[in-house]
Amino acid sequence: MRAPRSRSARDARRRSHGQNFLASRILAERIVRGAGVRASDLVLEIGAGSGVLTEALARTGARVVAVEVDAVWAARLRRRFATVSNVEILEADALRMPLPDRPFRVVASIPFAATTAVLRMLLDDPGTPLRRADLIVQWEVARKRAGRPRNLVSASWSPWFRLRLGGKLSREAFRPVPAVDAGLLVVERRTRPLLPPEAHGAFRVFVAGLFSGTLARDLEAEQWSALFEAYRAASGEATGRAPEHA
Repeated sequence: MRAPRSRSARDARRRSHGQNFLASRILAERIVRGAGVRASDLVLEIGAGSGVLTEALARTGARVVAVEVDAVWAARLRRRFATVSNVEILEADALRMPLPDRPFRVVASIPFAATTAVLRMLLDDPGTPLRRADLIVQWEVARKRAGRPRNLVSASWSPWFRLRLGGKLSREAFRPVPAVDAGLLVVERRTRPLLPPEAHGAFRVFVAGLFSGTLARDLEAEQWSALFEAYRAASGEATGRAPEHA
């Protein structure tokens, strides 16, 4: 009779944290390989869970900071990676901790319910040293966020980051099995930003003022930035835009 109670407690804990862990080691290796992680990288993993992605990341030789809010899973991760020198396990809420202050990457299977919050933490301030993020999210969310900015939040990130689809992942690759398939959302910092980082506050206000109707949703990132520059020029404010686009 104890096993059902244990499973119930585990399942309740997973539901409270929105946990659907990647279970396929082959898929984890493929994602890490596709992300191009190198030994010189600092990699932040948000929601490390059972450690399948952590293990694949560790094998690259990169410095891995694996964050897990669930105390039970964090303890298991510490035991599992106790002798792995390039992996640090943090029991913490990633949304409440400071981001690294040197260039870093993110590779993570994040709780589906926290997707927007995690994206805003990573992308709202283009001054953070994030270089790239490979994020496993719900498939429909990945499709919505990738490509042309389709809403106010995505448009506000577009001068500094490109968001694209990295592929569809079957829900059967996760445990417990979620109700929907997942997708890999790849975020890449533009080599040459369309606007300087210090313009992000004014640009967000500008986008919020114009983002209504079909026209706004049809604009590309470059068009948003060009409109903003034209507006600033007309109002006598300089943007300091980089001379070339990415």
